[in-house]
Amino acid sequence: MAFALTEDRDKQLADILTRYPTKMGACIPLLHLCQEQQGWISEEVVLWVSNRLDLPPAHVQGVVTFYTLFNQKPVGKHQVWVCRTLPCALRGGVELLQYCEKKLGVHAGETTADGAITLRSAECLASCGTAPMMQVDKDYHENLTPETVDRLLEALRK
Repeated sequence: MAFALTEDRDKQLADILTRYPTKMGACIPLLHLCQEQQGWISEEVVLWVSNRLDLPPAHVQGVVTFYTLFNQKPVGKHQVWVCRTLPCALRGGVELLQYCEKKLGVHAGETTADGAITLRSAECLASCGTAPMMQVDKDYHENLTPETVDRLLEALRK
């Protein structure tokens, strides 16, 4: 089945297109909209966005591969990002990532066998003063301890 936006998301796209002087400006917001629907950006989505915005497929693929927030393969139901930048590392970010890897049984960049959680590391999540921290889906969790991480990960598995 060919990729297409849902009727609701198609209305959102119409609104997005009104905000930019050219269709190219809507590339990133449209890719986010597609990823919200499908969970990742497949080659089919790249071609669909390319056709919809009258852009070369190479341009759209370049956007997808440049920005780390675009998933280039299927991911878990939840995404857990652990910050690895120096301020977080100095306050336990490296240990936090290792703890999550051990707890989940996967390395950063992998998805748990049950498909529930994809573990990621991020260069910076802009919360240096409250490190160590991680982003779960779209929510920040700061000043983490192993106990708070356990509660967060257990809640994601339910």
